[in-house]
Amino acid sequence: MLLSRRLKICSNFIKYNNIKGENMVNILHDKDADLSALDSKTIAVIGYGSQGSAQAQMMKDSGISVIIGETEVLGDKPNPSWNKAKEDGFEVMAISDAAEKADVIHMLLPDEFHRPVYKEQVEKHMKAGKTLSCSHGFNIVYKQIVPPEEVDVIMVAPKAPATEELKAYKAGFGVPGLIAIKKDASGKARDIALAMAKAMRFTRAGVLECTFEQETYEDLFGEQNVLCGGTVDLVKYGFEVLTEAGYPPEMAYFECLHELKLIVDLIYEGGIQKMNAVISNTAEFGEYYNGPRIIGPEVKEKMKESLKRIEDGSFAKDWLEESRNGAPNLLAKRKALGDHPIEIVGRKIRALFEKK
Repeated sequence: MLLSRRLKICSNFIKYNNIKGENMVNILHDKDADLSALDSKTIAVIGYGSQGSAQAQMMKDSGISVIIGETEVLGDKPNPSWNKAKEDGFEVMAISDAAEKADVIHMLLPDEFHRPVYKEQVEKHMKAGKTLSCSHGFNIVYKQIVPPEEVDVIMVAPKAPATEELKAYKAGFGVPGLIAIKKDASGKARDIALAMAKAMRFTRAGVLECTFEQETYEDLFGEQNVLCGGTVDLVKYGFEVLTEAGYPPEMAYFECLHELKLIVDLIYEGGIQKMNAVISNTAEFGEYYNGPRIIGPEVKEKMKESLKRIEDGSFAKDWLEESRNGAPNLLAKRKALGDHPIEIVGRKIRALFEKK
């Protein structure tokens, strides 16, 4: 029931918010896409992780010919993704073989692995008539991958985690998505991108047509400043302020983390005003009274600086260098977060709610 309600809200958002404006993007639906653009074509999904497995299953279930390109052995151990793809009924082969056999090579590996995999196993098979596809423009925008002029380069990206897009597909609907065309050598790149989006039922909710740069810059900005970076630090600081003032950590966890989901669900379902209509007048007044004191104009200025670092490539340079060095800072931060009191308390509290 909750899923169907959210899907309806999502559809209505796309339908009723197509407000004319200078920067509005084109919104496309089922009627704008034709699956026949993929007739006689084979799509190689490169990487069978969370997005790879979800997108491959949706396209296969829609009647599209899909093969999987994976690595059979990682180090000296069998690759579980290879075995999972076989269990799910796919033809699985080495990445190079899949790239050679397929008409559309859909790269769904983590960003930091695209360049070496492309250079070593995919590039030699990119020739006229083929399409290079992805679900995030990072490696194309920052020129980690430079495809030859004679191939189509497209993006088909769901705006949801893999688990949610697969749930929506199985429920008969779909999540919103994006398409972008970087290079249209064949004159049919847009048709192929829309057909892939339709096969995954993104066009049932609505597909926004954008550029590779728009998707990449906005995605990185949202993750770093609001969804992940901003939210995580705000939650941690709130928890620390309460506990350092002597309040019980369990109560601080509920106030600063647990209830966040309830608020976000309300905003997701009906916007900020819907959330304000549900909370108390005291809470709403507090929002206007104290929110701007915490998240003031100086935060917006820092966000602008963040956007510039994303647009000029500074962030990408730093992340790729970090990755090439074995990601020591990432791993250290990950460990430090696991040791933070909010995570320790959270594990204890969440255990209380587990079904016995």
